[in-house]
Amino acid sequence: MTSAFDDIMEGLAQAARHAAGEEVPGLVVHVPAKLDVAAIREKTNLSQPAFARSIGVQTATLRQWEQGRRDPTGPARVLLALVDKRPGIVGEVLGAPAAKRRA
Repeated sequence: MTSAFDDIMEGLAQAARHAAGEEVPGLVVHVPAKLDVAAIREKTNLSQPAFARSIGVQTATLRQWEQGRRDPTGPARVLLALVDKRPGIVGEVLGAPAAKRRA
């Protein structure tokens, strides 16, 4: 029988392997079926152009997502889900300078 500490340490080791791009058997990454991109951007207090730059997409693409004409796919969905949970994550991880915030 393993201790809670051992279980936690194993989970951290798996997370580190996943973050390094390694395959982690049994790992399931949950991304909601529908993302409210406008609400996610609102949490960051960034304008559309600033938010689009921060996540590496064209402003027109972001507008399409916010208006429901298109849905983000693949890595964009995962990134948006992360930003939804932790709005400052892009700046924290990439050390990006403060973007222009909405007035």
